[in-house]
Amino acid sequence: MKAIIITIGDELLIGQTVNTNSAWLGSEISLLGFDVPRMISIHDNREDILNILEETTGKYDIALITGGLGPTSDDITKPALCEFFGTRLIPDNEVLMMIETMLKKRGLPLNENNVRQAEVPESCRVLYNAMGTAPGMWFEKGGTVFIAMPGVPYEMKYIMTEHVLPELRSRYHSQVIIHKNVMTYGLSESMLAETLEKFESSLPSEIRLAYLPSFGIIKLRLTAKGTNKTHLTGIINEQLKKLYMILPEYIYGEDEEPLEKVTGNLLRGKNQTIATVESCTGGNLAHMFTSIPGSSCYFKGSLVAYDNRIKTDVLNIPPHILKRYGAVSKQVAGLMASEARKLFKSDYTVATTGIAGPEGGTKTKPVGTIWIAVDSEKGLVTEKKYYGNDRTVNINRFSLAALNLLRKQILRS
Repeated sequence: MKAIIITIGDELLIGQTVNTNSAWLGSEISLLGFDVPRMISIHDNREDILNILEETTGKYDIALITGGLGPTSDDITKPALCEFFGTRLIPDNEVLMMIETMLKKRGLPLNENNVRQAEVPESCRVLYNAMGTAPGMWFEKGGTVFIAMPGVPYEMKYIMTEHVLPELRSRYHSQVIIHKNVMTYGLSESMLAETLEKFESSLPSEIRLAYLPSFGIIKLRLTAKGTNKTHLTGIINEQLKKLYMILPEYIYGEDEEPLEKVTGNLLRGKNQTIATVESCTGGNLAHMFTSIPGSSCYFKGSLVAYDNRIKTDVLNIPPHILKRYGAVSKQVAGLMASEARKLFKSDYTVATTGIAGPEGGTKTKPVGTIWIAVDSEKGLVTEKKYYGNDRTVNINRFSLAALNLLRKQILRS
């Protein structure tokens, strides 16, 4: 079973809007057993739309289309669909009533654009949209199911969840695809591939392994394909156990769990607390912790000691230490962590001090240098890391490195 995902909109092609729809649709449809060999973004252009529809017919089981269903002059998907399927636009009273009710709740009048929004191709099955004014549309031609949906992500997701996915589950069930994601940190992609060379070569024929890197985190995705879900689940679990035996210190979680959530869960499980004291990460660590619901039970607070005066006046770091070793040093990172633990009265503190860039580096301390320290009753540990020249990337990588050092300390007996 094959699916194609087609997103329509000039804003996607010129980078003004990030195409999150394709990623979400690909994830959802693959769970139903569909291969997605192609995703394509095209202009709001009649010829482009007609060409991709013609090219898709008979080659894919389903085509998921988003975008261009609005009521304005630049939204031409509906007229193009009418032309391709040899039909015409007609008013749909139920859609119009839904639009009127929605606008009334918002205190807005019904205008001509809203009325045009309620027009649908006569030959389609209408997929009613309780989250917005543009309905979805279901067509079939040449053995291919075409599903057109609005480009607004939460509207598209509503139509998929309420209408499309249930229908596809009942209609297509010949193939099973299972994905299992294993989250790792601490090895480069090349080192990880070398470590897993024998594991990968001995995988059963039904299993594939993919490496998906991002900011130092590498997601290992095991994909099993077949017809027997119970059999495939068993094989996946067997390979998962092997991965844990090969990479015990590098696996921190499964199924896209962020490192900050895993670390927070460890603290919650031990009824312990954390505080952060940050220089080069500028509060990013604190943001990562507090982005997790329920983090108030273990996260005590943060101090952004960006200026050296904060390090001396608030954290009581002796000026001569700063002068002798510099702010980016093992000594200063350690003192930041230990003094902040006294200040916050937390079980753990994690400190970061480094050079995020793009300026400020020296020969001995180039851009991308960071010292991390974690202090607790188990003692003080420090770690030095080197990364690249991109400031945004460095801040993310610094934060993840700090979280991982903290995680390892929490797990220490």
